[in-house]
Amino acid sequence: MTRQPRPIPPHQARPPMGWNSWDCYGTTVTEDEVLANAVFMRDHLLAHGWDTVVVDIQWYEPTARAHGYNTDAPVVLDAYGRQLPAPNRFPSAAAGAGFAPLAQRVHDLGLRFGLHIMRGIPRRAVAARLPVAGTGFTADEVADTGSVCPWNSDNYGLNHDHPGAQAYYDSQVAQFADWGVDFVKADDMLFPYHEREIAAYALAIERSGRPIELSLSPGTDVSLARLDHLREHATMWRICDDLWDRWEDVEAQFARMARWAPWQSERGWADADMLPLGHVGIRAERGEDRLCSLTHAEQTSLLTLWLISRSPLMMGGDLPTSPPETIDLLTNDEALAVLWHSRDNREVLRERDLVLWTAGDVDGRTRYAAVFSLADAPSRVAVPLGSIGAGADHHVREVWTRGDVPHDGRDLRLELPAHGACLFRLTPPGTPA
Repeated sequence: MTRQPRPIPPHQARPPMGWNSWDCYGTTVTEDEVLANAVFMRDHLLAHGWDTVVVDIQWYEPTARAHGYNTDAPVVLDAYGRQLPAPNRFPSAAAGAGFAPLAQRVHDLGLRFGLHIMRGIPRRAVAARLPVAGTGFTADEVADTGSVCPWNSDNYGLNHDHPGAQAYYDSQVAQFADWGVDFVKADDMLFPYHEREIAAYALAIERSGRPIELSLSPGTDVSLARLDHLREHATMWRICDDLWDRWEDVEAQFARMARWAPWQSERGWADADMLPLGHVGIRAERGEDRLCSLTHAEQTSLLTLWLISRSPLMMGGDLPTSPPETIDLLTNDEALAVLWHSRDNREVLRERDLVLWTAGDVDGRTRYAAVFSLADAPSRVAVPLGSIGAGADHHVREVWTRGDVPHDGRDLRLELPAHGACLFRLTPPGTPA
């Protein structure tokens, strides 16, 4: 049976969905590559809820390279120490235009435009004692030179006991708003947890007058104890370090998302990280040019976990050169409905290699269940219907295969591949298709 997709909820009522340049292009993405992915998204993914294009780190670095960062990089700054796109990579940014022309082209495709930024103020602005826009202060006065990122040498932190620190963030975000930025991924915010930096950045967004979503990374020092602060200031926050196309990375997310899933809501989203699917590693930080190293079963498990735990979805592979099988996974509306319409999502069983998750639907009748095998070999499992919230008369549909699943009124009997998953829609009699 072909089912009509349910309407996609308003953007603020669901986790963000988009494409990010990091997994395929690392620090080196170009304007043409961003636009190629934006056009593909418009043509193939927008109708399925994917609507945000994000330029990741070092867009202001003209000498950026694959597999790492340049020390003392010659970052492009304006007269007030604010980053500007490197014109050799983003030609439309010439003559001080910034990202405004590129953002407009993305908007003209019906999409939203986002960018990555590092915490703090560029070290080159501090060394040059550049003025902070709208103040009588200079960069060296507002910087905290003892606060540095352990993996990127571009910036110092800000001294938030100095009024010029907030003024710097205000001016930076005001420029982003003028360019038409809709989404900011702010990095080096969560390791350790920089409470004052996060609050200052959120305030700068509020003062900009533009509804910019704030995403926080990298996530290695974030806990549920921070939930209220995170919800107050951000749209989404990472709960791990960078995730790549390795099963051990995916498997580690089961425990993390089990902790966070009960708290997911329009008040904010715990982020299991980008989807390293399709064509990755083209000029990336890790690995060589390749298709995703996860098996198809592992890719299905990854997406199933992200959906049932309601994580944001940020595709990391290059869309135009990813295989059709990847695009099919990303555009399965029956599966995406779990992300959009589920509630009360939680892990309900973890026994040896078997993991079960359940969720309800906002319609009050439909239920969802995900069955995962963490085993290294194919396995047969019998899942009692009661353990996933279904009765003997429930209709069971597996949404990845788009097929109805017979059962004996007691158990679902499944054959799962190594590291495989099934995602079920469970409906009582009389539920509309």
